[in-house]
Amino acid sequence: MTVTLEVSDNVGTIRLDRPPMNALDVAVQDRLRELAEEAGRRDDVRAVILYGGEKVFAAGADIKEMQAMDHAAMVVRSKALQESFTAVARIPKPVVAAVTGYALGGGCELALCADFRIAGDNAKLGQPEILLGVIPGAGGTQRLARLVGPSRAKDLIFTGRQVKAEEALAMGLVDRVVPAAEVYGQARAWAARLARGPALALRAAKESVDAGLETDIDTGLAIERNWFAGLFATEDRERGMRSFVEEGPGKARFL
Repeated sequence: MTVTLEVSDNVGTIRLDRPPMNALDVAVQDRLRELAEEAGRRDDVRAVILYGGEKVFAAGADIKEMQAMDHAAMVVRSKALQESFTAVARIPKPVVAAVTGYALGGGCELALCADFRIAGDNAKLGQPEILLGVIPGAGGTQRLARLVGPSRAKDLIFTGRQVKAEEALAMGLVDRVVPAAEVYGQARAWAARLARGPALALRAAKESVDAGLETDIDTGLAIERNWFAGLFATEDRERGMRSFVEEGPGKARFL
């Protein structure tokens, strides 16, 4: 399979495996959607890692496949393309992208779907679609601008230039830079920590932030308020507060 889901200790790794560059063809896109939805459903998956391997995250779309599509074909395919990436972005659990080597075009857009991005010191990210006479089509014009701001996003999208890991860190495109050999281990440590946390509260936090960013402040506060109150009906809330009172902060164990 070109994309797999491996689960260990409540951490699911969605692994791209289409050598040599993990080009995101139609089959990969569709498989990403299937596995993102599966990871979201499975109770034994409490956090997710997106990973392309030690050498490359994903160097973009399969251009030969795309070149053969006409306007009518892309009208149909572009919706499925966006839905695949949106399925990743909407996994109701913490998601970290472990980025090594190239994360370009669709690869960068896939990393943008994560909640947190750990990049190797060999990483290069960018949205080079303009060099092909098109624009990002898997969420890049929207998620990138929301993450780094419209001006920085336009710089990357208008020029198609690639940025190395340190510049990506400085502009907020990635959240941590580590030696390339440590990327997956660091991502796993991040995911494992959150996999031990309160699943419903983490889901509520993710949805509150993500949905709130898409609306006005009053609606965002209403979303937060509803989730906040709702969590008082959960066992995790009882467990967390009881542990705080009896043992002190940070010692609760969640199922």
